[in-house]
Amino acid sequence: MKKIALAASLALMVGSTAAMAHGDKPGYATHATGGYVITNGAGDCWKTPNWTADYVAPECGGEAEMMAEPAPKYMTEEMTKTYALYFDFDSTVVGRTSNIVDYINSQQTLSSVELTGHADPLGDAGYNFALSQRRADAVATELVAGGVAADKIVTRAMGENAPVANCTGSGAQLIACLRPDRRVDVTVNSTVGKIVYE
Repeated sequence: MKKIALAASLALMVGSTAAMAHGDKPGYATHATGGYVITNGAGDCWKTPNWTADYVAPECGGEAEMMAEPAPKYMTEEMTKTYALYFDFDSTVVGRTSNIVDYINSQQTLSSVELTGHADPLGDAGYNFALSQRRADAVATELVAGGVAADKIVTRAMGENAPVANCTGSGAQLIACLRPDRRVDVTVNSTVGKIVYE
């Protein structure tokens, strides 16, 4: 009688420390708090009456479930880079553009190249406006010669309306000081694509 009571007590204790795992590990008795599969003295996993061969827990010889890898996603990013090319007084002779050409030709997708011509305030405003356009056109010619697509280039003139220099004096000193106003601003707009995992 004592043996029967002891067996019942042991069964009750096992039942209190194990739970039927019908979610994560169906068909196995698992620890109520630890979540691991309970084994017998021989190290065999304790199966419940609901066990089938369709699922074998990893610790019982089954293959571990692999986490699904995130699906790759293609994204694009807009990029803008600016340069400035400077000119001598009353000149449209363009300086070195190889660094600009190299950057433009290295872009995955070129959206546009904006060329904005400027002039210093010395002389007639109408003349300076036309001069600033000729400077922008001269830069466009150099870029096309370097392999940049002509249909991606947009030019415009600002004349003497966007000065950046703050100068006083006269003669050669003033002309030298106003050099930053004799420029073409180059704005390169491009799109870069990349694959990200989320």
